[in-house]
Amino acid sequence: MDAITKVLEKVEEQVDAELNKLSEMEEDDLERLKQKRLEALKKAQKQKQEWLSKGHGEYKEIPSEKDFFSEVKDSKKVVCHFYRDSTFRCKILDKHLSILAKKHMETKFLKLNAEKAPFLTERLRVKVIPTLALLIDGKTKDYVVGFSDLGNTDEFSTELLEWRLGCADVINYSGNLMEPPTQSKKSATKKVEKKTIRGRGYDSDSDSD
Repeated sequence: MDAITKVLEKVEEQVDAELNKLSEMEEDDLERLKQKRLEALKKAQKQKQEWLSKGHGEYKEIPSEKDFFSEVKDSKKVVCHFYRDSTFRCKILDKHLSILAKKHMETKFLKLNAEKAPFLTERLRVKVIPTLALLIDGKTKDYVVGFSDLGNTDEFSTELLEWRLGCADVINYSGNLMEPPTQSKKSATKKVEKKTIRGRGYDSDSDSD
């Protein structure tokens, strides 16, 4: 009981110290602090509105490769999913990217049908579908090709993809970049089973032809 009392007394001392510190602050200091916080909130709100006006906050499809350039030019950070309707792994990525687009307002999330973008797929050397092109300031900085960076399993988590995008600095990642989120044992088992059944792996989804 004495130990608990000591802890409570310590907490009480800390609270008293904080209250004293606040009471010692001059009225002008408090007003300046309040004003600074208000300005920060206004700035954040303005930035959010700017992102929304540029199409951030949603995962959207662009109709052609011609539209790609204007979309990318408009935003500092872009994730573009090159997909194909016949590739089921693209639908798996769609699900995760839809979640991340809402969470990471600072980045624009796009998808483009690779079959409608021969020039771009050639220029960006997109040979495997799905491929995520990760762009910063209009330049391609990195790629996520197939699911090889995501544990080679269809059961990867949204958190793992988020970590991978964070490693490329294409989103503002708040976690530990040195340590990827752990995959469950269940996912690892499914990975082995699927690889055995499919046999050919990701090369079967190649666009190199």
